Amino acid sequence: MTDGERYCLVVDSHPLVRLGVRRLLAERYKVEEAEDGRSALQLITGVGGFDVAIVDIGRSLVAEGRLSGIGTVRALRRAQPSLGIVAHGSRPERYAAVEAIDAGATAYVAKSSPPESFRRAVEAAVEAETFVDPAAGARTAPSNGPRLTRRQRQILQMIADGHSTSTTAKRLGLSAETVRTHTKAVLARLGARDRAHAVAMGLRSSLID
Repeated sequence: MTDGERYCLVVDSHPLVRLGVRRLLAERYKVEEAEDGRSALQLITGVGGFDVAIVDIGRSLVAEGRLSGIGTVRALRRAQPSLGIVAHGSRPERYAAVEAIDAGATAYVAKSSPPESFRRAVEAAVEAETFVDPAAGARTAPSNGPRLTRRQRQILQMIADGHSTSTTAKRLGLSAETVRTHTKAVLARLGARDRAHAVAMGLRSSLID
């Protein structure tokens, strides 16, 4: 693939969805298409060079013994660990976001969400930042799980919203080093392996929206 160009792989069994994604991203990405997980895995391993993959995690990929959407996320993550992966869910559901990020997705966005949310998810994934669709369920009462300070929860929420360390620092009036220190504390408090895992745990424990 040509240097300097960004490449996106959209994995969805519906041609109209693939066309819609192609049109939304046409100005910034060269888009390739796969109708199922196995075809996507062949492109990732055979062609390579993709910056981001958008994967339908609905039931449509399960037909005819194909890899499920979540199975595709796991397979693509193993095949290209640096790949940005956007899980494309049918509806803005919290449990779907948690499941997708646990499986290795970098971002989650619902098909019913506005194009701007979709673009934010893609850009976050490309930059190795986590993004969770703001519409993915309202927060309920916090569970009896790990407790975070107010500042730690703020920073975890900013991570979930796709903000970088530098942007988080500017918005909260902190230094980048302070944000990194808080982020390390969040990971340690939650027992998370990385930022995406921390977001999944935060969503599951209703620590963030």
